[in-house]
Amino acid sequence: MTDQNQDKKQRTGKSKVGVYICYCGGNISDHVDVETVRERVEKLPEVAVARTNTFMCSDPGQEMIMADLKEGRVDRVVVASCAPSLHESTFRGAIARAGENPYIYDHANIREQVSWVHHGDTATDKATTLVSMAAAKADQLKPLAPIRVEALRHATVVGGGIAGLRSALDLAERGIQVSLIEKSPFLGGQLSRLNRIAPTNDVAANLIREMTARVLKHASIRIHACSEIVSFEGYVGNFKLEVRQQVTKENPAYVDLEPEFGKFLPHLGVYAMPNQSADKTLRIETGVIILATGFKSYEPSRGEYGFGLHEAVITLPDLIRSMGRDESGGGLLRINGRDIRSMAMIHCVGSRQIPGIHPENADGCLNEYCSRTCCAATLNAANLIRETYADTHVYEFYRDIRTYGRGQEELYDKASRKGVVFIRYEAEASPEVLIEPDGLTDFPLMVKAKDTLTFGESVAAPVDLVVLATGMEPNAVSNLVEMMKLPVGTDRFLLEVHPKLRPVELPVSGIMLAGTCQAPMDVGETCNAAGAAAVKAVALLDRGHVELDPFVARVDKDKCMGTGACLKACLSEGALNLVEMVISGKTVKRAHVTPALCIGCGACVAVCPENAIDIDGWTLRQYEAMVDRIVADAPVV
Repeated sequence: MTDQNQDKKQRTGKSKVGVYICYCGGNISDHVDVETVRERVEKLPEVAVARTNTFMCSDPGQEMIMADLKEGRVDRVVVASCAPSLHESTFRGAIARAGENPYIYDHANIREQVSWVHHGDTATDKATTLVSMAAAKADQLKPLAPIRVEALRHATVVGGGIAGLRSALDLAERGIQVSLIEKSPFLGGQLSRLNRIAPTNDVAANLIREMTARVLKHASIRIHACSEIVSFEGYVGNFKLEVRQQVTKENPAYVDLEPEFGKFLPHLGVYAMPNQSADKTLRIETGVIILATGFKSYEPSRGEYGFGLHEAVITLPDLIRSMGRDESGGGLLRINGRDIRSMAMIHCVGSRQIPGIHPENADGCLNEYCSRTCCAATLNAANLIRETYADTHVYEFYRDIRTYGRGQEELYDKASRKGVVFIRYEAEASPEVLIEPDGLTDFPLMVKAKDTLTFGESVAAPVDLVVLATGMEPNAVSNLVEMMKLPVGTDRFLLEVHPKLRPVELPVSGIMLAGTCQAPMDVGETCNAAGAAAVKAVALLDRGHVELDPFVARVDKDKCMGTGACLKACLSEGALNLVEMVISGKTVKRAHVTPALCIGCGACVAVCPENAIDIDGWTLRQYEAMVDRIVADAPVV
């Protein structure tokens, strides 16, 4: 751009929009002529600067934007790059570091919306149009102030498994008061049902004892066992929960063993229910909520690999629990009073299910995902058996071995060295479990499969025991999903905002995820995720207030006639209300916005007969400027 054009724009007194177009390392520039887009948009009347960079999100790219802001060349910013969900916060942060208001920024997505779906001149023309629209909107942008909400220094953790315990402890040690809500009488979750965990071979009971002892003794943690959330309202920093503590036959306040408070029960966890039988309801006011609702093991259907038809067909969790009762060792493993001369372990039961090959589960769903932890757990169990019961032979029938974590590949190598026999099958030809195979052997079961390692040779393994390596499924939390309006993925696990940039956050501000309610994880990953959720919660609460983006509805009281149409259209309960106020000496009702509850959807704008409502950062005037740019005979195309 010439200095003459620059001076001309500055004399108009309008916004000076800077446009910054990203090559995205070829993701964009392979299909969009980025320099042509720059040449076109720099001719727009509101554009003062148009620049390009290989990676606009990199430090040099951000510094380019910051320099133009600091030197007064621009006072509005448009970045044309990948989806705003990836780097919107990056560019707002750069603008803030330059000493400017972070809301003088707009974004044009020319990767997902252009280069990934268009080619050639079409891609370049569409990118030009999108950038031109963003510049027209940016010309209308005004500095905004974030919404400041006072935040209670209190957190609520839902779930008393290892993830919930880790999060609660990390929060409490940072001075945050914590309420821990667990629906059962016990702490420890699924981990407390196991004996040893892979790949470290640690005793699960010891981990639970150590963690629960610290939680139970911590003065800042209050435990509510046999409890569930029954109502939810409020917003980040100021949530209000109603929790019902209810004693039922399934959740008894007293158990047959009559444990003392805090006593460990093998394969049950730590008893955390006070000796009481009366139901009660309590109300909790809290600043953030961490969901650590955990998982359940897949339950094979009756007849699946013989499950439910023969007592010698069990699941891997059943095997691990049985082995935990007797580690004395000897020649043969004994399960349910029976010597196990040989056994078959079948991988991927309830995981990696394929439509058209595997039948739907009882709930009509398929678990198409990999449960990730099953391979290591199966290999670890096989190694323990070969080390402790040398005369028990082990066959592993697998589709793929996925030992992805640190120390897990060694489990596979170790099993191979210890004589575990591996047989690889295809999903289309899963192993067949025969019960009482025609008296051909004195073994009660026979497992048959085609081994792809030997080019499809048929293999038959006579065994005393079949162990099904069952996958993970999310616990049923439909009540919380509906109550809190939580997103759920196609795999039925709770869905984070972004797996890399915001891995423990939900779209509902102030609600975080911890552990296996989000995805299958091993114990180490679960504790790491729980710690991350706690850190995020502490960051929100430490200042005593929370700042929210200001993209919320704003009511012009002079135009509002109090029709109430906006209340009916509002998608966020409590965000809009009619309140009485005095205007020109008269008591009237006018729409009032609670900013912390408003989601900025614009539904109210569409139905207001008086055009009395607008959305800050997305005003009707800004939309009109964008549409005008589309339909105008723009000189840039």
